[in-house]
Amino acid sequence: MRFAPGRPRGAAGVTSGLRRRLLILLLVPLLLLAIINAWFDYRSAGDVAEQQDKELLALVPLMADSIIGSGKEQGKAQDDVPVLLVAPAVEEFLLDEPSEFAVCDVDGKALRGAEWLCGLAPSSPDAEFHSEVHAGTTWRIVRQRQQTVIGEVVVTLADGSDPRQQWARLIFLKVLLPNLVLLVLAAFAVGWAVERALKPLLDLREAVESRSPRDLSPIEESASPEEVRPLVQSLNRLFELVNAQAESQRRFIADAAHQLRTPLAGLQAQVEAWAQAANATQGSGTVRLPTGEVNKLRNATRRTSQLANQLLALSRADARVMQAQPMQSVDLKSLCEDILQQHLDAATAKHIDLGLDAQPAVAQGHDWLLREALSNLVDNAVKYTPAHGTVTIRCGARAGVPFLEVDDDGPGIAAAERQRVLERFYRVQGTQGEGNGLGLAITDEIARVHRGVLILESIAGGSGLRATLELPG
Repeated sequence: MRFAPGRPRGAAGVTSGLRRRLLILLLVPLLLLAIINAWFDYRSAGDVAEQQDKELLALVPLMADSIIGSGKEQGKAQDDVPVLLVAPAVEEFLLDEPSEFAVCDVDGKALRGAEWLCGLAPSSPDAEFHSEVHAGTTWRIVRQRQQTVIGEVVVTLADGSDPRQQWARLIFLKVLLPNLVLLVLAAFAVGWAVERALKPLLDLREAVESRSPRDLSPIEESASPEEVRPLVQSLNRLFELVNAQAESQRRFIADAAHQLRTPLAGLQAQVEAWAQAANATQGSGTVRLPTGEVNKLRNATRRTSQLANQLLALSRADARVMQAQPMQSVDLKSLCEDILQQHLDAATAKHIDLGLDAQPAVAQGHDWLLREALSNLVDNAVKYTPAHGTVTIRCGARAGVPFLEVDDDGPGIAAAERQRVLERFYRVQGTQGEGNGLGLAITDEIARVHRGVLILESIAGGSGLRATLELPG
């Protein structure tokens, strides 16, 4: 089953661009807030670390005062091992894990405590701070020269709980990771919210894109969001102006065609009488009428009369006019039989075998329009099929789709020209015979009115033309 072309997919880019902009405008501030939050957390960790540096430095002189003498420690050879009477504050610090201390001489030799904390002694009396990784832990270390009862020593304290050294891991686990999860969830939530918020706009787009190019009826304003109602009102005003202009043009064509029908009918009747008289008396010598000129005049009046009738049919088949008229059930088999009778004389005059292959079928439509469409197809087939050719009228249903079809073994239409012959007043160059280029255009318009499609294709074997009008059931 074939249908008329649907809406262009490229139009979705407008809405997707708006959705993308809304997502960016909503998610970027959230990302900035997460970064600012991480920065404040880092500043907070730095402030805590500075406070701990001060507390660590305050313990150094207390550690030096805890040295009350020297002596020999069991298991060591030297006799100058410091004897400690640890102050309560220092004892409380050392009991908290992780923490270390060392008492070293000015040459970097460990006298008491952790040997890895001894190294090059500070060059000045000022305390020195640095960070160092040992045994998988980042330590905050302070060293300072101190005068004690056993002489000048270097007191070193190490704190493994410095928050500044743990800020990267802490911020990632406690700030960045939750914020990233929040951003992902926010993206889905905002995407869903934007989709729901844009649904009226999407419905409006669908309503506009699903319209036929000839449908200029106003859009329902109450179904549109308040933000786009001015746009809908502008579109409706534009539709009204274009519709008025098209209606004026249609009325002009209909009125002109209708006014031409009566004088043309009288002229054609008179010319037909002259032609019959000229043909009947030719060669008898009793009446001398210019037979060739009369026949040319007869053909011209026939074409002019046919043009007026086709212009009137084209005007009456306008989609905007027919939308207001309800469709009815049309018996396609009976319609084909009537059209066969109408064109039988013209086919017999050219010795064309005009046949009928009709299966019972019913379609929803306008009876007089479908008669006009099928009559145009049969008229074209008889007109352009050579003498002693064959034209077949068919109707029925394929896969539940009702159809009208006309086959002929004439010259056919090239694939490159099949779309253009549906245009009004277009005729393929080099076409033999008389015509106005409106028959197929009218049939295509009638197909659109019925929400069907006109298909032109070659018959198997490459010769002739098959014109199929598919209709709604």
